[in-house]
Amino acid sequence: MIERKFIARKVKVQEVENFVIQQLANSGNNRVEIKRTPLGEKIIIYTSRPGLIVGRKGENVKKLTQILKTKYQMENPQIEIGEIKIPYLDPNTVLDDMVSSLEKFGPKRFKFLGYETLKRIIGAGAIGAEIVIGGVGIPGARAKSWRFFSGYLKKSGDVSDSQVLKAQGRANLKRGCIGIKLSILPPDLKLPDKIKMIDLKEIHVEEIIEEPKETKVKQPRKKETKKRTNVKKEKPVEGKTEEIIEDGTDKKE
Repeated sequence: MIERKFIARKVKVQEVENFVIQQLANSGNNRVEIKRTPLGEKIIIYTSRPGLIVGRKGENVKKLTQILKTKYQMENPQIEIGEIKIPYLDPNTVLDDMVSSLEKFGPKRFKFLGYETLKRIIGAGAIGAEIVIGGVGIPGARAKSWRFFSGYLKKSGDVSDSQVLKAQGRANLKRGCIGIKLSILPPDLKLPDKIKMIDLKEIHVEEIIEEPKETKVKQPRKKETKKRTNVKKEKPVEGKTEEIIEDGTDKKE
């Protein structure tokens, strides 16, 4: 019984999302998100043109709220508008612009449309993008498919399944339908195989060798040698005078 309740709730959520998208198909609607709150269900509509969805004085929001109450028995549905800041990084917005351009101007300039859209996606900061246009409506003898690709894009693995933004739709023309598949790799995605190289700066180490302090050796003082000089001394003698010389000789007069 519990499983059936969960399944029934999921089915109801999916039906509400599809209904809102159909009601706002020509108003620039991209995707719908439903959240359960204590006050009731909150329905968030993401779009690049919120003015078209709200309508004049909120007429479109009021009509949609009344339909959800009567058709899907929702007690208190709260509709909020979520604005997309960078439209060319949202695949649903880009897809709506391409579909409207093909239906309005025809498929003759589909190559210019593919290259110009791809250029704007990469200019918005996407790492990579791919656009595939195909179908009977493309000019030519047989049905063809054209692929427009730029940048780096994951085509397999978990990153491709859960991280790459994808959208697909079709443009109904007089000659036939043209299918469009769009894939965008957002700029804020961290790839597991991306390796960042760090430049190591060369560190120069200089070895400083302290020179030993010079020890002053006290040298012995040199003895001063006095030169011997001849000194004359006079010695009084009675009647004689003697001259004494230091070299040991006596000179008598």
